[in-house]
Amino acid sequence: MGVTARVEDSPIAGTDTVAVRSPINGRGLGVVRLDAEYRAQSDLDATISRAVTVFEHWRGEPAPRRGEVVRHLGEQLRRHKEALADLVQIEVGKIRSEALGEVQEMIDICDFAVGLSRQLHGLTIASERPGHRLAETWQPLGPVGVVSAFNFPVAVWSWNAALALICGDPAVWKPSEATTLCSLATTVLARRAAVDAGFSPDVCQVVFGDAEVGRALVADHRIPVVSATGSTRMGRIVAPIVAERFGRSILELGGNNAAIVTPSADLDLVARGVTFAAAGTAGQRCTTLRRLIVHTSRFDEVVDRIARAYDQLRVGNPLDHDTLVGPLVDAKAGAAMSAAIERAEADGGRRVIGGERCLAELAPDAAYMRPALVAMPGQTEIVRTETFAPILYVMPYDSMDQALAIQNGVPQGLASSIFTTDLREAERFTGPAGSDCGIANVNIGPSGAEIGGAFGGEKETGGGRESGSDAWKAYMRRQTQTINYSNDLPLAQGVKFE
Repeated sequence: MGVTARVEDSPIAGTDTVAVRSPINGRGLGVVRLDAEYRAQSDLDATISRAVTVFEHWRGEPAPRRGEVVRHLGEQLRRHKEALADLVQIEVGKIRSEALGEVQEMIDICDFAVGLSRQLHGLTIASERPGHRLAETWQPLGPVGVVSAFNFPVAVWSWNAALALICGDPAVWKPSEATTLCSLATTVLARRAAVDAGFSPDVCQVVFGDAEVGRALVADHRIPVVSATGSTRMGRIVAPIVAERFGRSILELGGNNAAIVTPSADLDLVARGVTFAAAGTAGQRCTTLRRLIVHTSRFDEVVDRIARAYDQLRVGNPLDHDTLVGPLVDAKAGAAMSAAIERAEADGGRRVIGGERCLAELAPDAAYMRPALVAMPGQTEIVRTETFAPILYVMPYDSMDQALAIQNGVPQGLASSIFTTDLREAERFTGPAGSDCGIANVNIGPSGAEIGGAFGGEKETGGGRESGSDAWKAYMRRQTQTINYSNDLPLAQGVKFE
């Protein structure tokens, strides 16, 4: 079982080819010519039909047997970790440690899901009627559609696919057009894992194409669950389409994440945590730190520390071992970053450091940008708007009430953090009147979530949850069961119908 992944050096017409490009140099690498197995998946209707067919058998397999596919997938990922990280670097522009970390995240969710396959627990509930048992169970739901973004081209798929598979649901994946090599290689490994475990490879399928292909996937009534990761704008399109057909959506959308630095904060932790959270992955994480809210008594010192840390960040080719910040995904993203900084300056902001394009002579078609730190007088409209680039807006506050108002005063609600050594401040931040985000961290930045916890956010972030905890329940249907093992037929609520 394999795939022809030869990269041609000139475009080829037809559905058997997919274009490949790298943000490292901003140029197209050519096209990938697909073999027959993957050409067949270019027909979305036929692909979904195969998923429906395989579901009829897959849902009847015991969950621990379904977990064998995920176990084999984890083994494949361990075996090919370095090679898959190579593709992540080439297509996304991540530095080596982050590319390897993304594949490790896939391995971790596989380990989690294999264990979970033996723990899809229901409930036994006390019945009010004698001789009756009341129970709640979880049943497979059907094929799951996964729409992923470029910035985590393989990890987000794995969060969904690993859980969907152990829950009894095949996965149909529409990856970003920017990450063909990553998604193709991952699907090859997943289908190989299914065969190694003794099952049909069609429990995992991929469809390539543009936004219209994605729209057709989320609109198909045969896909009861759609997990979509991307911008809030994309979510406004997906959610009504799925809701109109009474489907279920798991939305992971925009994030405009903040960190509060209190008077008692350990500034060594602040400098390290803030720099990684704001500049890591060139600011192209949904959990990237975009707003820094600093107490007035520490404002100048914190700004100075962050500026000195930023001055040491090496921006360059992510294939070089000492690079810390790679390129943005394309020139459009670079232009959006420049425009946002100009707007911030027009609103009274002061650019402390960064924001310039660099390496233009060596890579004229790429978008290498220096991470920017911009001091703002307050939370203006551009600050409330997520720009998917390494811009960190820093703002002062005087009271915790004011800090929380700034923190929560944006449409997005994904991740948040506070740096403090005051127990009362930490508890208030994580309490019911504190951060309104799905993730609330203390003394670490907002990025870098662990597999064991459910990942997702509130408000315009979409409200979905993926990965750990009980996120698996979104991929199954709940069934309440009443079993009468007596010879009588008592009715609930004491109703008499003689």
